[in-house]
Amino acid sequence: MTEDTGYRCDAKRSTLWAHSSGEAGHRHLLADHLHGTAELAARFAKPFGGEAIAHRLGLFHDAGKASCAWQAGLLRAEAAGGRVGIDHKLLGAQLGIDCGLRPFALAIDGHHGGLSAWRDLRGRLDGLDPASRERNREAEHLLRSVLPELFSAGPVEIPDAWRADELVAEMALRLLFSTLCDADFLDTAAHFAAAPVAVRPDADFAALSVLFEHERKKLLEHRPAAAIDSVREEVYRECIAAAADRPGIYRLAAPTGAGKTLASAGFALHHAATHGAGRVIVAVPFLTITEQNAAVYRSLLDVAGAEIVLEHHSGVDLDSGQRWQRLAAENWDAPFVVTTTVRLFEALFGRKPAAMRRVHRLAGAVIILDEVQALPHRLLVPILDALRTLVEHFGTTVLLTSATQPDFWHLSPFRDLPAVDIIPKPAKLVAQLRRVVFDWRIDPSPTLTQVADEAAECGQALVVVNTTADAATVFNRWRETVSSAAVWQLSTRMCPDHRRRVLAAVHASLGAGEPTLLVSTQLIEAGVDVDFPVVYRTLAPADSLLQAAGRANREGNLGRPGRVVIVDPQDAGMPPPYNTLVNLTRTHFGPGRADPDDLDALRNYYRSVYGSLNLEGRGHLGQQIQFHRRGFDFPAVTDGPRDPITQIPDRTQAFRMIEDDSIAVVTPQAVADPTTRENIDRLMQALREGTRPERSWLRQLQPYVTTVHRSVLRQPGVIALLRPVIGEPGGRGGLAEWVGSYDPDVGIDLDPRPEEFIL
Repeated sequence: MTEDTGYRCDAKRSTLWAHSSGEAGHRHLLADHLHGTAELAARFAKPFGGEAIAHRLGLFHDAGKASCAWQAGLLRAEAAGGRVGIDHKLLGAQLGIDCGLRPFALAIDGHHGGLSAWRDLRGRLDGLDPASRERNREAEHLLRSVLPELFSAGPVEIPDAWRADELVAEMALRLLFSTLCDADFLDTAAHFAAAPVAVRPDADFAALSVLFEHERKKLLEHRPAAAIDSVREEVYRECIAAAADRPGIYRLAAPTGAGKTLASAGFALHHAATHGAGRVIVAVPFLTITEQNAAVYRSLLDVAGAEIVLEHHSGVDLDSGQRWQRLAAENWDAPFVVTTTVRLFEALFGRKPAAMRRVHRLAGAVIILDEVQALPHRLLVPILDALRTLVEHFGTTVLLTSATQPDFWHLSPFRDLPAVDIIPKPAKLVAQLRRVVFDWRIDPSPTLTQVADEAAECGQALVVVNTTADAATVFNRWRETVSSAAVWQLSTRMCPDHRRRVLAAVHASLGAGEPTLLVSTQLIEAGVDVDFPVVYRTLAPADSLLQAAGRANREGNLGRPGRVVIVDPQDAGMPPPYNTLVNLTRTHFGPGRADPDDLDALRNYYRSVYGSLNLEGRGHLGQQIQFHRRGFDFPAVTDGPRDPITQIPDRTQAFRMIEDDSIAVVTPQAVADPTTRENIDRLMQALREGTRPERSWLRQLQPYVTTVHRSVLRQPGVIALLRPVIGEPGGRGGLAEWVGSYDPDVGIDLDPRPEEFIL
């Protein structure tokens, strides 16, 4: 008898518990939880043939809870609060290994804290202290007595392909871990809520594709006609025809303005209906396009209150949305998911349960990767390898869309991989949709001021530059010489809410035929729906030049070609990562050579880029990540390899879609509405006082948060204008309030004046 809990531990006792009392007032039987989790995990793993392994992982995942010490600890925690504080995962991991599940037993070991490294798990098992060994022996003995069915089956069969290739096995482990974490969470949540397990039935994609066709037709009937509508319809029909083909890799190489948003979704829905896919997942590299596309898809699919489209990224306030959205976001339990490439791939290459619960949804899905030219070069090798593995072994279809389709097939992960080109003659389509002429002003080089003056003479013009400083130079010149009502700027020094307001004003001005001058950094290039007769673009990588060209004569309604003027101002800046890419752009494109929409020149350009960046070299980041994946070292992939002496992870060698070299800053000055401003101040104060910030608070602040490069901290006085909200100004993962100037036209003013330092 255990004195403080009254718990009796013996093999005849059948009431082994998994969790304390829930809404219904009774505890969760361990047998019910193990079987419930196993059945759910097997269901989730069925699309990729992993149901037997997932079922066994579910049966063993909480085996350690059968120990007398853990059972007594649960009763103590139930009475006094707190945690049990006794490991219950290592026994399940050992049982998994014993029945042939190495290295998949890592899923059991990590189902609370995250995937570790295979060598670390073996080390912890070998180094167990005598008390822990005795506790695990006792728990196994009780399980064999009380739940003998857990041990009745023999070793689990591992698919041959998983045994033959470590990278295939590593991906299988990621998917299995996802099924286990999701199943464990859902079964536990159902117990505490005294409700059925919350899993949506499979979507009827045949019905959804019919609905999409119907609503698309209505949308087009009410949209203003464009000169290129017939070509867009041709692209759409090519996509629908291709949807009947087999699952695999597809390419949609179509110029900007070809209607890829609707065409790619039409392909995905029809393909899902034909081949029984579980869901459609659309991943876009930029928040502005993600929000824009999600709104279009909702208008076509979320008809009469249907819960079809889930928009999931950092800019969505799920806490103030519908309950189904909050729940579906945790594991992408929705038929049609719109997210960012950052969220998609950092989940796929992650190791923590919260992010990886949704990863199993990628198996048997149709994934649309929009604007694939924006995938980070340094991570292309692991990303492409993961995509190929999902397609070849886990039933996934991937559609790559871009106006500047990269030649991924020049890299080893995609080499010899069959692909279906939805547009059989992309060069012909480019010619049909050519709505601009390129005007190269490379030699002699103008100044930014001269570019600003020339653009101003056009009446309506967009100038795209490479740095916020250059944007400020052009904008300030206009502010001095042009009516302020016709002049706008977009840059990352403006918070998202401010940028949205500027884009709305620009759309209205262009629609009214008024003089409209806009200068922007690269953020406008991919998918932002603006249509200028003239675009000026400072020299940049070839794909950026072509993306900028997509903002000129976008609808083809000018009656003449739009103009894209490529300039190389002598006083313009350039981000360091651009140097190699711009030099290669000069080699392949320019006056007397090719324009950026020349597909052969683009193909040769991408091959030069991959060779110059040495993506296949042994010491390259992507190759190092592949090395750690082969060794089942998940922390090294996600957090970076540890220094052998200090044991500090090297984050520069981790899988990070965005290189974290910026500071997140709240800008309440950007808000004119006093009620909203008051709410922002309240949220910041709550974050300062709270020991554990609520995610909902951060989401509510998101529209007013921008980022500045860490290098600004070296400017005199800037650090004094950053008031801590979370952590210290400039600290990793921190958040600061900007208390300096915020220009209503250009955003954060990083040229502080002396009077701002007087306290």
